[in-house]
Amino acid sequence: MGSMPEVKKAAQIDLAGLVPAPVTPFNLDGSVDYAAIQRLGSWLGSIDGVKGLVVLGHAGEGTFLTQEEQVDVIKAFVKSVDNKIPIIAGITTEGTEVAALEAQRAKAAGASAGLLYPSHGWLRFGYQAGAPQDRYKVVYEKSGLPLILFQYPDNTKATYSLQTMMDIAAQPGVIAMKNGVRNMRRWDTEIPVIRQAFPELTILTCHDEYLLHTCFDIDGMLVGYGNIAPEPLLEMIEAGKAQDYKKARAVHDRLLPVTKNVYHRGSHMEGTVALKHGLVARGILEHATVRSALLPLPEGAEREIHAAFKAAQLGKAQVQIK
Repeated sequence: MGSMPEVKKAAQIDLAGLVPAPVTPFNLDGSVDYAAIQRLGSWLGSIDGVKGLVVLGHAGEGTFLTQEEQVDVIKAFVKSVDNKIPIIAGITTEGTEVAALEAQRAKAAGASAGLLYPSHGWLRFGYQAGAPQDRYKVVYEKSGLPLILFQYPDNTKATYSLQTMMDIAAQPGVIAMKNGVRNMRRWDTEIPVIRQAFPELTILTCHDEYLLHTCFDIDGMLVGYGNIAPEPLLEMIEAGKAQDYKKARAVHDRLLPVTKNVYHRGSHMEGTVALKHGLVARGILEHATVRSALLPLPEGAEREIHAAFKAAQLGKAQVQIK
């Protein structure tokens, strides 16, 4: 028998910086607001240091969209950034084979890479040994879409062990890691090991509410927070790379009112709604419409969020539509 053909290694994409995960704006009738996507993408794509956008993730309500809408949203964001930075698509379908099909659609729509989510059932039941490795292998081989390893919080059954992450990171299709383990003991012990074993792997924190702790160990941030405060987050990234705790702490403290009003809510899901209120405060969106299973925030939340943005000196964004 002949040997199996070698799988070609994915081309590296420069994601060392800020990679916002933008929301999907909706019209009041619940349809996708493509004009607002153009405003949001044009703004984020024009900021020096923003290295890409991850669409259709949790912040982007990607699983709430039809397949046709998902494709159209990718195309709209690709158009909005005028091909200056890559658009990365969240790949969220539960089964591996259908996730590979989703990755194929994303690539055909113009996505440069995919953020591969764990199979949803693993959150409740856990996963069989080797299943995550197989998921990344199959999706890349069948789609050719470079992939970002997504580490879920430690308090879920879909979190990967250090060995599982190492196995996935060694695969030819994996170009970066989005780590949101939210267990600082694991972060502090595992990130150095991964860094030493895979020095070419781009490591991105997605700890929206723990950015100060994690900004000293990473190449960049892949965060929904990047929607609403890209300018100060870029300052924090630079401070982290310079190991300048005083400067990083100053950015953290300035943003703390916003962090509390967006990410210290009853659940992380409410943070998505709060992100949209934040984009209203910044003049990108006209309203904070979401799709079920998300619901509007309680009365008074919008005023609190807008006051937090004022306290953090986050004013209206300067948007140039192309």
